[in-house]
Amino acid sequence: MKAWLELTAAGVYTSIQDRGRPGFRRIGVPASGVLDPALMQIANALAGNPADHPVVECYDGGQCLAAVDGPVRIAVAGSAHLELIRGDERVTLAAWRSVTLAPGERLRVVSIGPGRLAMIAIQGLKLVPVLGSCSTYSRAALGGLAGRALSAGDQLPVATNGPDGRELELPAPWTTEDRPIRVVPGPQFDHFGDAGLATLLAGDYRVGTASDRMGIRLEGPAIAHLPGMDSEIVSDAIVPGAIQVPGNGQAIALLADAQTAGGYPKIATIISADLDRVAGKPPGASIRFTAVSAAEGVTAARDSAQRLARAIQSIRPCAPDSGQSIDIDALYRSNLVSGVVDAARSGGAQPDMTE
Repeated sequence: MKAWLELTAAGVYTSIQDRGRPGFRRIGVPASGVLDPALMQIANALAGNPADHPVVECYDGGQCLAAVDGPVRIAVAGSAHLELIRGDERVTLAAWRSVTLAPGERLRVVSIGPGRLAMIAIQGLKLVPVLGSCSTYSRAALGGLAGRALSAGDQLPVATNGPDGRELELPAPWTTEDRPIRVVPGPQFDHFGDAGLATLLAGDYRVGTASDRMGIRLEGPAIAHLPGMDSEIVSDAIVPGAIQVPGNGQAIALLADAQTAGGYPKIATIISADLDRVAGKPPGASIRFTAVSAAEGVTAARDSAQRLARAIQSIRPCAPDSGQSIDIDALYRSNLVSGVVDAARSGGAQPDMTE
């Protein structure tokens, strides 16, 4: 059976992303890929896909998707407010779960908050990779659907024999720690010295409105270049997480679609375990930084991977109260008679209220 998922409303910026296309930076092609890999893996686990299967990355909400010519199983990971639309009926639906859309049914991402990112995984989504990846890099027209942001009317092909398995949910939403963003000194730290780093670490920065998948501009205390140090360098390698400081002292934190080389000195690099938190902050959100060692950054990455693995292992069938049919087996396994009164006992038994 072949089915389609049609995008009836595209939202602000919606694109196909996966783990990206590493290995081509030498020829000027960024890796791109999802801004939040953990959300991608959770969404795919909920949908029954491999961890790195392409997903629909949603910014800020407003997306609406409809099943066409067959049932389609999809899953949403992220702090999204959802509606399931059946004809004239609108039903509020929790995120962090999968749902099977019957032909003609629609799923609407009403909004995303407090962050700005959500991932929609589609069971059986079939796209042709470019340079080993379906990730959209719109500046070079690479990736799914000719390498552009999705628009209303786009149809995503689903090659499957029909949604299989039970609909799933994450018992507790995936949350990120509310703590400063951890950084290590950058390759041009000597352009700023301890005073420049102290400014970065002490400052209360805000995400600027000029922010996208390439990077975010940080509005806050200007970081001064040391006397005699140029505000530009001979272009050298850029990696996601690098914090560049141009001549005006206003830092730029680079993300997945960052250029492969640049000429602004880099004062610090955001560790990989925290980069998704930066990418998910909306304009106006506060960002504070703290310095760690490279070894601490490695430990944080391992801890984050282990925490994600535990979350995925906890995924379970949807509970009956989430709009699914009653799970009789779960009902029989539950203790539904705790605290009953035994009228046959002398004097009357008191219910056990300890459970």
